[in-house]
Amino acid sequence: MAKKAAWGIILVFFLCSYSQASFLDVLKETLGTVTTKTASEGRIDLGLKEALNVGIKNSIAVLGKENGYFANQAVKILLPAEVQKAEKVLRTAGFGPELDEFTLSMNRAAEKAAPLAAGIFADAITDISFDDAQRILNGSNTAATDYLKNKTYDKLLTLFEPAVQKTMGEYQVVRQYNEIAGKLKSIPLVGSIINPDMGNYVSAKALDGLFYMLAKEEEQIRTNPEARITKLLKEVFK
Repeated sequence: MAKKAAWGIILVFFLCSYSQASFLDVLKETLGTVTTKTASEGRIDLGLKEALNVGIKNSIAVLGKENGYFANQAVKILLPAEVQKAEKVLRTAGFGPELDEFTLSMNRAAEKAAPLAAGIFADAITDISFDDAQRILNGSNTAATDYLKNKTYDKLLTLFEPAVQKTMGEYQVVRQYNEIAGKLKSIPLVGSIINPDMGNYVSAKALDGLFYMLAKEEEQIRTNPEARITKLLKEVFK
Protein backbone atom coordinates (compact mmCIF):
# COMPACT_ATOMS: atom_id res chain seq x y z
CA MET A 1 0.00 0.00 0.00
CA ALA A 2 2.81 2.34 0.89
CA LYS A 3 4.62 1.47 -2.36
CA LYS A 4 1.50 2.24 -4.44
CA ALA A 5 1.16 5.62 -2.71
CA ALA A 6 4.82 6.40 -3.34
CA TRP A 7 4.54 5.51 -7.06
CA GLY A 8 1.40 7.64 -7.25
CA ILE A 9 3.21 10.64 -5.87
CA ILE A 10 6.12 10.15 -8.26
CA LEU A 11 3.72 9.81 -11.23
CA VAL A 12 1.81 12.97 -10.29
CA PHE A 13 5.06 14.86 -9.84
CA PHE A 14 6.35 13.61 -13.19
CA LEU A 15 3.17 14.55 -15.01
CA CYS A 16 3.09 17.99 -13.41
CA SER A 17 6.72 18.56 -14.35
CA TYR A 18 6.12 17.38 -17.91
CA SER A 19 3.05 19.59 -18.27
CA GLN A 20 4.87 22.59 -16.92
CA ALA A 21 7.79 21.99 -19.28
CA SER A 22 5.43 21.62 -22.24
CA PHE A 23 3.54 24.75 -21.30
CA LEU A 24 6.75 26.75 -20.99
CA ASP A 25 7.94 25.46 -24.35
CA VAL A 26 4.68 26.40 -26.03
CA LEU A 27 4.65 29.77 -24.30
CA LYS A 28 8.23 30.42 -25.36
CA GLU A 29 7.47 29.43 -28.94
CA THR A 30 4.32 31.57 -29.01
CA LEU A 31 6.06 34.60 -27.57
CA GLY A 32 8.89 34.08 -30.01
CA THR A 33 6.44 34.08 -32.91
CA VAL A 34 4.71 37.21 -31.62
CA THR A 35 8.03 38.94 -31.05
CA THR A 36 9.22 38.01 -34.55
CA LYS A 37 5.95 39.22 -36.04
CA THR A 38 6.09 42.46 -34.05
CA ALA A 39 9.68 43.01 -35.07
CA SER A 40 8.77 42.33 -38.68
CA GLU A 41 5.86 44.75 -38.52
CA GLY A 42 8.15 47.31 -36.93
CA ARG A 43 10.69 46.92 -39.71
CA ILE A 44 7.98 47.31 -42.34
CA ASP A 45 6.67 50.42 -40.62
CA LEU A 46 10.13 51.94 -40.26
CA GLY A 47 11.10 50.92 -43.78
CA LEU A 48 8.04 52.51 -45.30
CA LYS A 49 8.52 55.74 -43.38
CA GLU A 50 12.17 55.79 -44.32
CA ALA A 51 11.22 55.33 -47.97
CA LEU A 52 8.88 58.31 -47.75
CA ASN A 53 11.45 60.43 -45.96
CA VAL A 54 14.10 59.58 -48.56
CA GLY A 55 11.61 60.29 -51.33
CA ILE A 56 10.65 63.65 -49.86
CA LYS A 57 14.28 64.63 -49.32
CA ASN A 58 15.09 63.83 -52.94
CA SER A 59 11.95 65.53 -54.25
CA ILE A 60 12.65 68.72 -52.33
CA ALA A 61 16.28 68.67 -53.46
CA VAL A 62 15.07 68.62 -57.08
CA LEU A 63 12.22 71.11 -56.75
CA GLY A 64 13.70 73.45 -54.17
CA LYS A 65 16.38 74.85 -56.45
CA GLU A 66 16.26 77.42 -59.23
CA ASN A 67 14.22 76.07 -62.15
CA GLY A 68 13.17 73.07 -60.07
CA TYR A 69 9.55 73.79 -60.98
CA PHE A 70 9.98 76.20 -63.88
CA ALA A 71 12.13 73.92 -66.07
CA ASN A 72 10.20 70.72 -65.29
CA GLN A 73 7.19 70.53 -67.60
CA ALA A 74 5.58 67.84 -65.41
CA VAL A 75 5.29 70.18 -62.40
CA LYS A 76 5.67 73.68 -63.85
CA ILE A 77 3.03 76.04 -62.49
CA LEU A 78 1.08 77.46 -65.41
CA LEU A 79 -1.15 80.51 -65.70
CA PRO A 80 -4.48 80.28 -63.87
CA ALA A 81 -7.26 78.90 -66.09
CA GLU A 82 -8.99 82.30 -66.25
CA VAL A 83 -5.85 83.89 -67.68
CA GLN A 84 -5.15 80.98 -70.04
CA LYS A 85 -8.54 81.53 -71.69
CA ALA A 86 -7.48 85.05 -72.63
CA GLU A 87 -3.76 84.34 -73.11
CA LYS A 88 -3.85 84.51 -76.91
CA VAL A 89 -5.62 87.88 -76.83
CA LEU A 90 -3.23 89.23 -74.20
CA ARG A 91 -0.16 88.16 -76.16
CA THR A 92 -1.58 89.60 -79.36
CA ALA A 93 -2.09 92.87 -77.47
CA GLY A 94 1.59 92.88 -76.48
CA PHE A 95 1.33 91.59 -72.92
CA GLY A 96 3.42 88.44 -73.52
CA PRO A 97 6.41 89.58 -71.43
CA GLU A 98 4.13 90.28 -68.46
CA LEU A 99 2.58 86.82 -68.73
CA ASP A 100 6.01 85.19 -68.91
CA GLU A 101 7.29 87.15 -65.92
CA PHE A 102 4.17 86.28 -63.94
CA THR A 103 4.59 82.57 -64.73
CA LEU A 104 8.25 82.71 -63.70
CA SER A 105 7.42 84.47 -60.44
CA MET A 106 4.89 81.79 -59.43
CA ASN A 107 7.43 79.05 -60.03
CA ARG A 108 10.20 80.92 -58.23
CA ALA A 109 7.93 81.32 -55.20
CA ALA A 110 7.19 77.58 -55.22
CA GLU A 111 10.86 76.69 -55.58
CA LYS A 112 11.79 78.78 -52.57
CA ALA A 113 8.91 77.46 -50.46
CA ALA A 114 9.45 73.76 -51.29
CA PRO A 115 12.15 73.10 -48.65
CA LEU A 116 9.79 74.44 -45.97
CA ALA A 117 7.51 71.45 -46.60
CA ALA A 118 10.05 68.96 -45.22
CA GLY A 119 8.98 69.35 -41.58
CA ILE A 120 5.29 69.30 -42.49
CA PHE A 121 5.69 66.02 -44.36
CA ALA A 122 7.80 64.51 -41.58
CA ASP A 123 5.05 65.11 -39.04
CA ALA A 124 2.45 63.57 -41.34
CA ILE A 125 4.57 60.46 -41.93
CA THR A 126 4.85 59.69 -38.21
CA ASP A 127 1.07 59.19 -38.07
CA ILE A 128 1.11 56.18 -40.41
CA SER A 129 0.01 53.10 -38.43
CA PHE A 130 1.44 49.56 -38.54
CA ASP A 131 -1.67 48.22 -40.29
CA ASP A 132 -1.58 51.01 -42.85
CA ALA A 133 2.11 50.34 -43.45
CA GLN A 134 1.48 46.68 -44.24
CA ARG A 135 -1.33 47.50 -46.66
CA ILE A 136 0.76 50.18 -48.32
CA LEU A 137 3.75 47.85 -48.68
CA ASN A 138 1.59 45.37 -50.60
CA GLY A 139 -0.08 48.09 -52.65
CA SER A 140 0.80 49.76 -55.95
CA ASN A 141 4.14 51.37 -56.73
CA THR A 142 2.78 54.71 -55.48
CA ALA A 143 0.62 53.39 -52.63
CA ALA A 144 2.51 55.28 -49.91
CA THR A 145 2.33 58.57 -51.79
CA ASP A 146 -1.36 58.05 -52.56
CA TYR A 147 -2.06 57.28 -48.90
CA LEU A 148 -0.16 60.33 -47.68
CA LYS A 149 -1.90 62.58 -50.19
CA ASN A 150 -5.39 61.27 -49.41
CA LYS A 151 -4.90 61.47 -45.66
CA THR A 152 -3.03 64.74 -45.31
CA TYR A 153 -3.44 66.90 -48.42
CA ASP A 154 -5.83 69.48 -46.95
CA LYS A 155 -3.84 69.75 -43.73
CA LEU A 156 -0.57 70.03 -45.62
CA LEU A 157 -2.04 72.69 -47.90
CA THR A 158 -3.18 74.75 -44.91
CA LEU A 159 0.25 74.52 -43.29
CA PHE A 160 2.18 75.04 -46.52
CA GLU A 161 0.25 78.06 -47.76
CA PRO A 162 1.76 80.63 -45.33
CA ALA A 163 5.25 79.69 -46.52
CA VAL A 164 4.17 80.09 -50.14
CA GLN A 165 2.45 83.39 -49.37
CA LYS A 166 5.67 84.71 -47.91
CA THR A 167 7.77 83.76 -50.93
CA MET A 168 5.05 85.06 -53.26
CA GLY A 169 5.47 88.44 -51.64
CA GLU A 170 9.18 88.41 -52.46
CA TYR A 171 8.41 87.80 -56.13
CA GLN A 172 5.37 90.10 -56.23
CA VAL A 173 3.14 87.36 -57.61
CA VAL A 174 -0.16 88.94 -56.52
CA ARG A 175 0.80 92.38 -57.81
CA GLN A 176 1.73 90.94 -61.19
CA TYR A 177 -1.51 89.01 -61.37
CA ASN A 178 -3.56 92.08 -60.52
CA GLU A 179 -1.78 94.04 -63.24
CA ILE A 180 -2.62 91.34 -65.79
CA ALA A 181 -6.23 91.24 -64.63
CA GLY A 182 -6.44 95.01 -64.99
CA LYS A 183 -5.04 94.91 -68.50
CA LEU A 184 -7.46 92.16 -69.46
CA LYS A 185 -10.38 94.31 -68.35
CA SER A 186 -9.21 97.09 -70.62
CA ILE A 187 -9.36 94.91 -73.74
CA PRO A 188 -12.70 95.35 -75.62
CA LEU A 189 -14.94 92.28 -75.97
CA VAL A 190 -12.77 90.22 -73.62
CA GLY A 191 -14.31 91.26 -70.34
CA SER A 192 -12.99 90.66 -66.86
CA ILE A 193 -11.57 87.57 -65.18
CA ILE A 194 -12.42 86.18 -61.80
CA ASN A 195 -9.59 86.83 -59.39
CA PRO A 196 -8.51 83.49 -57.89
CA ASP A 197 -6.93 83.17 -54.46
CA MET A 198 -3.35 83.27 -55.71
CA GLY A 199 -1.96 82.05 -52.40
CA ASN A 200 -4.10 78.94 -52.55
CA TYR A 201 -3.54 78.49 -56.28
CA VAL A 202 0.27 78.55 -56.13
CA SER A 203 0.34 76.52 -52.90
CA ALA A 204 -1.87 73.78 -54.35
CA LYS A 205 0.15 73.59 -57.56
CA ALA A 206 3.43 73.54 -55.63
CA LEU A 207 2.14 70.75 -53.37
CA ASP A 208 0.85 68.79 -56.36
CA GLY A 209 4.34 69.00 -57.80
CA LEU A 210 5.85 67.67 -54.59
CA PHE A 211 3.45 64.72 -54.53
CA TYR A 212 4.16 64.02 -58.19
CA MET A 213 7.89 63.88 -57.56
CA LEU A 214 7.39 61.84 -54.39
CA ALA A 215 5.39 59.27 -56.36
CA LYS A 216 8.26 59.00 -58.83
CA GLU A 217 10.73 58.54 -55.98
CA GLU A 218 8.60 55.85 -54.34
CA GLU A 219 8.30 53.99 -57.62
CA GLN A 220 12.07 54.08 -57.98
CA ILE A 221 12.61 52.65 -54.50
CA ARG A 222 10.10 49.87 -55.12
CA THR A 223 11.34 48.87 -58.58
CA ASN A 224 15.01 49.82 -58.71
CA PRO A 225 17.33 48.14 -56.17
CA GLU A 226 19.94 50.88 -56.71
CA ALA A 227 17.50 53.44 -55.33
CA ARG A 228 17.41 51.62 -51.97
CA ILE A 229 20.22 53.58 -50.46
CA THR A 230 19.95 52.31 -46.87
CA LYS A 231 20.16 48.85 -45.30
CA LEU A 232 16.58 49.11 -44.02
CA LEU A 233 15.19 49.94 -47.47
CA LYS A 234 17.07 46.98 -48.96
CA GLU A 235 15.62 44.73 -46.26
CA VAL A 236 11.99 45.84 -46.56
CA PHE A 237 11.71 46.37 -50.32
CA LYS A 238 13.03 43.05 -51.64
